[in-house]
Amino acid sequence: MSSQTIVHNTFVVERTYPVTVERAYAAFADPALKRRWYAGRDPHNVETFEQDFRVGGIERLQYRLGNDSPFPGAEILNEGTFQDIVPHERIVIATTMSFQAKRVSTSLVTFQFIAGEGQTDLIVTHQGVFFEGADGPQRREAGWRALLERLHAQIAS
Repeated sequence: MSSQTIVHNTFVVERTYPVTVERAYAAFADPALKRRWYAGRDPHNVETFEQDFRVGGIERLQYRLGNDSPFPGAEILNEGTFQDIVPHERIVIATTMSFQAKRVSTSLVTFQFIAGEGQTDLIVTHQGVFFEGADGPQRREAGWRALLERLHAQIAS
């Protein structure tokens, strides 16, 4: 029997956006808006993005890494199920990530939206388990930070 290595990790990313909580929340709830910042991953090639935004609904993003990556053409598949949704307050999604059809991680991600005067504080808590071949917690956190920058560019303009 081979020994398997897993890594458990939790990280929290906090951001403030100069928009109403309704606008920030819509960037997650509206599939067309979310696709722009979440799935539009230049230089990668998005093959599928679908979202059924309701408790029990799914979210699916499938793409191939671009030519500038260490693994050009490799397939990444993120699949999730919404566990909890409180409009304008909270979204919880359980996700899995596969690399070349091999599962590499499972995560629980919570998004908390806190309304302020003319702004929204977003708290993202990522609780993950990373299997062999995973990108690892540091790269995942860096990925979320980059995505939240893309979100800022989309909703703050």
